[in-house]
Amino acid sequence: MNDPRGILILDFGGQYTQLIARRVRECGVYSAVLPYTASLDDVRDANPVGIILSGGPASVLDDGAPTIDPGIFSLGIPVLGICYGMQLMSHLLGGDIRRGEMREYGRTLVSMDETGHGLLQDLQPESTCWMSHTWQVVQPPCGFTITAHTPNCPVAALENEARALYGVQFHPEVTHTEEGMAVLRNFLFGICHAADDWNMEAYAEQAVQRIREQVGNGTVLLGLSGGVDSAVAAALLYRAIGNRLTCVYVDHGFMRAGESDQVVDIFTKTFPVELKAVDASERFFAALKGVTDPETKRKIIGREFVNVFKEASAQLGKRDHFAQGTIYPDVIESGSVKGSAVIKSHHNVGGLPGELGFTSLVEPLRMLFKDEVRRLGLTLGLPESLVYRQPFPGPGLAIRVIGELTPDKVRIVRESDRILREEIAASGIAASQYFTVLTGAKSVGVMGDERTYAYAVAIRAVATDDFMTADVVHLPYELLDRLSARIIGEVSGCNRVLYDVTTKPPASIEWE
Repeated sequence: MNDPRGILILDFGGQYTQLIARRVRECGVYSAVLPYTASLDDVRDANPVGIILSGGPASVLDDGAPTIDPGIFSLGIPVLGICYGMQLMSHLLGGDIRRGEMREYGRTLVSMDETGHGLLQDLQPESTCWMSHTWQVVQPPCGFTITAHTPNCPVAALENEARALYGVQFHPEVTHTEEGMAVLRNFLFGICHAADDWNMEAYAEQAVQRIREQVGNGTVLLGLSGGVDSAVAAALLYRAIGNRLTCVYVDHGFMRAGESDQVVDIFTKTFPVELKAVDASERFFAALKGVTDPETKRKIIGREFVNVFKEASAQLGKRDHFAQGTIYPDVIESGSVKGSAVIKSHHNVGGLPGELGFTSLVEPLRMLFKDEVRRLGLTLGLPESLVYRQPFPGPGLAIRVIGELTPDKVRIVRESDRILREEIAASGIAASQYFTVLTGAKSVGVMGDERTYAYAVAIRAVATDDFMTADVVHLPYELLDRLSARIIGEVSGCNRVLYDVTTKPPASIEWE
């Protein structure tokens, strides 16, 4: 985290660690995440203006519980401990941690005892906060004062103003904490005096400079998947090195209506890179003939993608560097620290860079969250229709067709999906993800004076912040009527439209 300076978050395995980092960035301040195992030298090298200790599932009193070098508290850098982070700070500095008589979970009314200055400045005397803990601080370390409490938690917040050490038992980063962003802003600006200069315009300039330093006069090969991340990476690389970027786009035959044409158009006109587009749809359908198991489908698609990509790359000749659209959640989840050259197998190209002989990996988006990638895409001039396109799995429409894949089945789901996207866009309804599924079920119908026996298409529309859980979007009946009429009337091969009203959990968002 050398440039710009910002907030360093030490991760203790809490489910909200990424959310903390995002909330800090939403305030215009750069944030980076390191595992709690980071050394004192790692922390110094990060050169942060402030440190946040995340929550975590463990108890600080457990044998082998996650911990840190106590020297962190003597660096002169402000520290904010959240939940487990507050308990750990208190434990390491001599406080008393015990199991609470009553576990607090969910929305809790917290009495703010000190709102005249510091972390809780200008908060309401009582504020609803999100609690999730069994253990709690019952006696703060020497030099700390209690600044908030609940009937069941004597220390809901504490501080040592002289040492700039602060802690909260509640989670300020979640939306359920009414004044959580005010708490974070107090820490960022009132205590750490951070600069609110983190934006995509500045990032683009810095990223271009870093790419040029890494690549020098060399050439770069990038695999375009048709998704947002790889497209934004390509646009950024083009700004940095121009026609020394070569992109390979493999069309497996499972893209949505018009998307392959859009990718080719953008990267031959708006960003005129050297583009090799391969229509391998017949090859993929042949490899998938007779396959019905969804996991087997995924593996075959992944294998064929790699094979086609390797063949196309060999035809282009040697390039100096390989690029991919790794984003920050991938980096955090892998546990790797900044600067790591890990090539993660869950990316579309998997271990392909190593197989092709590349030792240099260019990942220009590796410090960005998804929403930041989208904003960067707009900054670079990519169209909104690409930047804000619906989330789409790597295997594409192949996992939205239940059972064996055929070109005709994929056509049905592609055409019905196009109608759904058109109608929802026209209605202005907000949904995080929406798509159609060819269920594999056939039923009797009557169209005109003829009996039909055709497929049922299901509509799925959900709202979610993190895609870990999802609620159903309640589409109006008038819209559902219109969707049913259009899909049955315009898409041959289906005679029934269903509406999936299952949340996640118990269901997943995708059907396969």
